[in-house]
Amino acid sequence: MAPLRLAATCSGQEENSEGQEAAASRVSHSGLQGRERPSPEGVVNIPSKVPFSVCSESCPPGFRKAAREGKPACCFDCVPCSQGEVSNGTDSISCFRCPDSQWANSGRDQCMQKVTEYLSYNETLGHTLTSSAILLSFFTASVLGMFIKYRQTPVVKANNRVLSYLLLLSLLLCFLCTFLFIGSPRTLTCMLRQTIFGVIFSISVSCVLAKTVLVVLAFKATNPCSSARKWLGSKTPMCIVFFCSLVQTVICTAWLVKSPPFPELNMKSYKEKIIFECNEGDAIFFYCVLGYMGLLATISFIVAFLSRNLPGSFNEAKLITFSMLVFVSVWISFIPAYLSTRGKYMVAVEVFAILCSSAGLLGCIFFPKCYIILVRPESNTRQHLVGKTG
Repeated sequence: MAPLRLAATCSGQEENSEGQEAAASRVSHSGLQGRERPSPEGVVNIPSKVPFSVCSESCPPGFRKAAREGKPACCFDCVPCSQGEVSNGTDSISCFRCPDSQWANSGRDQCMQKVTEYLSYNETLGHTLTSSAILLSFFTASVLGMFIKYRQTPVVKANNRVLSYLLLLSLLLCFLCTFLFIGSPRTLTCMLRQTIFGVIFSISVSCVLAKTVLVVLAFKATNPCSSARKWLGSKTPMCIVFFCSLVQTVICTAWLVKSPPFPELNMKSYKEKIIFECNEGDAIFFYCVLGYMGLLATISFIVAFLSRNLPGSFNEAKLITFSMLVFVSVWISFIPAYLSTRGKYMVAVEVFAILCSSAGLLGCIFFPKCYIILVRPESNTRQHLVGKTG
């Protein structure tokens, strides 16, 4: 007897499986013609498991079925789900996209909850920036207290001590305003942090510019015939500070009125986390604030650089030149670093720039004077300063 052939059908099997054989479970001894030794019962036992032919294997979770062109419906390919989509069943016809608050895992078979991220006080980066701001605020307050205590000494009185007080106070506020950037964003903090920072920094740079102008006027006033003497009063530096900071105040006010910053959940920048951040509103205002500060700093640097070789009693121009060089260098480096980061690291870059530039002004302008007051009090005399000019 010839072996029986079972043709595979398309109910889960491929058409070209017709050549597969399924031997009958029992074949008589006479049909074997001596080719097989018969069993005691006179028959040969063939395994009862019939070969099973399929066109396509089942698609596991994380894949979807894609029909093959020109093939029966039972023939398909298993295609991985696209980025951000999952399928959690076998032989899924399609994948579904995860909600914005979730992300697809590596196997693309499950949606995972995203982690919310912001610059927190409870992490190492937040601790470091907070500690630095507190320490620098303490140093600034100490210098301010020292200048008030020694306000009658020549070093403090030189180049307008009122400007020195105002500059120290504005630097103190610059250090303290960094706390508006750390912690969970709120509507009020988002509205205030960039605008307060812009106005306070403008006051600081305006004070430096006013000091630089006073250096030039003081040197020109040594000529009895010079008309610069009438500009040496206290009104001139105060007017410079007022009008320079007024422009920045107008920019920030327009920003808050037209397109104020607000807190938002950024779910697009990273697939596995949500960035809780402040949306700056109209970014043009933000760059106008930075641009105006850069303009003031550049003018201060140029004027101080041109007057750096004035006589020794007016040598604060050298200190201002170096301080503005540090200030401008920090903010030039800040722009590419700020634009290339996202999330809490973008905020950390700005806080770091605020601390570094403010510390540069504090150290370059005031620490040499503190050194004279505390370490070399014999140099803190009018005769010593006047003697330098000779």
